[in-house]
Amino acid sequence: MYTQGLDQAGKDKQLASEAEDRLSAFQARVDAEEKIEAKDWMPEAYRRTLVRQISQHAHSEIIGMQPEGNWLTRAPSLKRKAILLAKVQDEAGHGLYLYSAAETLGVSRDQMVADLLSGKAKYSSIFNYPTLSWADIGAIGWLVDGAAIMNQIPLCRCSYGPYARAMVRVCKEESFHQRQGFDIMHALCSGSDKQKAMAQDALDRWWWPSLMMFGPNDSESKHSAQSMAWKIKRFSNDELRQKFVDVTVQQADFLGLSIPDDDLQFDDTTGHYTFGEIDWQEFLDVIAGNGPCNRQRLEKRKQAHDDGAWVREAAQEYALKQAARTAA
Repeated sequence: MYTQGLDQAGKDKQLASEAEDRLSAFQARVDAEEKIEAKDWMPEAYRRTLVRQISQHAHSEIIGMQPEGNWLTRAPSLKRKAILLAKVQDEAGHGLYLYSAAETLGVSRDQMVADLLSGKAKYSSIFNYPTLSWADIGAIGWLVDGAAIMNQIPLCRCSYGPYARAMVRVCKEESFHQRQGFDIMHALCSGSDKQKAMAQDALDRWWWPSLMMFGPNDSESKHSAQSMAWKIKRFSNDELRQKFVDVTVQQADFLGLSIPDDDLQFDDTTGHYTFGEIDWQEFLDVIAGNGPCNRQRLEKRKQAHDDGAWVREAAQEYALKQAARTAA
């Protein structure tokens, strides 16, 4: 029994050594900027992190169609309707790319959708705020998509190949979305006093939620350090937030709008803007499901999913018939 115990202990030690060597080899590939592909070995924690991040990203694109879809029939001109329709269509496509990328990690789309509809999975907190005026569509494009670009361009260099490649096209289209939003804000700020006031009101309401999009401060972030070590992320939450503020303040100055932050000022020493403290309790409330539109967003998504059941059933039936013909 004693010898057998030693043998088992030796086997366990050997297995632990092999696992450590495998982890070291994996990290060496990541450090060398090699892309990890779907069939490559990866740590289970790496896979789980990617599934969580990519699926949440996909959910955000799909839920994010709702605030803007609310204005498709009320856009002020045919041109604006066509542009907005193209943007909402892009977001549906982004969700498709991202769900497909997540599926390469072994999770099914049905499971991801079920997690979203049950409330188990999260999506970006920003999409739980209402679009009260046409200026909000401009603010979403300028601020929300601007923040998304700041976060997503580094993802084109993500260590996981399928995600990185999906993000190349996503970022190109997000760039169009940001310019579209800024163009709306510029048109409003160049118009009447009432139009400019509407633009300022939208900025006042969307500024702080946009800063929350980057996630909690680095000291409070559970996943940031490990994600950066694995090169899933390239910059920390606070670094990305600072870049966004530095760029966006200057754009607001160009528009003649005021950032709703009494503590905002330029620091000559650092070359960056310092800004006020974010209301993190509001952020926590929204991601916990208690934002202005959380329930509305999920209910509409559930209804759309139920209403589209016949399409999925028809597609499945067609696929079965095609398979039967091929087999015959």
